[in-house]
Amino acid sequence: MNDQQDIWSDLSVFYAAPFTQDFLSHHYSQKLNKADAEKKSFENCYPFIYYLEHSKNYYKLAEQAPLSIQPMLLFYGISQLLKACLLVKDSQYPANTSILAHGVSTRKRKKQDYKFLDDEVKIQKSGLFSHIDQTLFNLGVLEHEKYSMKELLIQIPETHQLFKHLYRREVSHVFGSIHDDRWVFSDLAFDYYKMSERRFHEYFYSHLRPQLIDIDMLAEREINPRLLKKEALLHCAPFSYSLEEDVYCFPFIKPLSRMLPEILVHYLLLYNLSMISRYETEWWYELLHSYSSKDYPFVIKFLEVTKIKSPFLLKNFLLSYTKKTDLL
Repeated sequence: MNDQQDIWSDLSVFYAAPFTQDFLSHHYSQKLNKADAEKKSFENCYPFIYYLEHSKNYYKLAEQAPLSIQPMLLFYGISQLLKACLLVKDSQYPANTSILAHGVSTRKRKKQDYKFLDDEVKIQKSGLFSHIDQTLFNLGVLEHEKYSMKELLIQIPETHQLFKHLYRREVSHVFGSIHDDRWVFSDLAFDYYKMSERRFHEYFYSHLRPQLIDIDMLAEREINPRLLKKEALLHCAPFSYSLEEDVYCFPFIKPLSRMLPEILVHYLLLYNLSMISRYETEWWYELLHSYSSKDYPFVIKFLEVTKIKSPFLLKNFLLSYTKKTDLL
């Protein structure tokens, strides 16, 4: 897996204000006239750089901080990095105060016999989460949708071995590394969805993001991994990408429309964990010290993964946009 040093080093190109202003101006000019694009890129250049710098400081501090406060630092780190990404696509961000809220809620007081994997978060009408969804991914209305922690963790392939060992449950089908020639489905996928091979293929391809794969390959019902683009990693549903193993897999989620861009999964999990560490201190410290449930390995694994993977995904997004500008 990459390390933070490499990720932030790759992003250092944006610490040159003239480069960043040209970068923003190029993207704004697609939506604004030339004069307005120049004006907004000048106004947003330093906020963009400061979001990156602030995010880096949170992530770096989380690497050294006690485990008990890492969720708060990582949640603020991912929020700042997402705000930088928003400035690429939205020259007016933040246009109003309503999008400054987190955009997510969770039960403030946890019930007796609380289990983290069964807990839920609920998407709000406005706030940062909804604005990211609409601006970066255009997924449609997610307002009032609820996601359990287990459902979210299944969408992070680095946790799948834990599901296999602790719950004796296969939660994904791995196709192969990006260096293989072909990927094919196994009977495991058909059995899980209780579909014939033909019906499953129709269902799967109806959810495939067409920009990921050469359209000519779809007729063959085979996927060449070389045609999956690295810049598409931010949202490659219905695939998930494992940074640890450099493989794509197909998580078993019903329905497939429940799959979120993985960076939003990290945001939701970090939001809930940060709230727990702030307001459910007794339960939080019991989790960290008593080892009395299956929650602990998942929390530890997720925090280990998100320290690297969430900035990796967003770095990949930002650098893919530099290539589109021909600035590098």
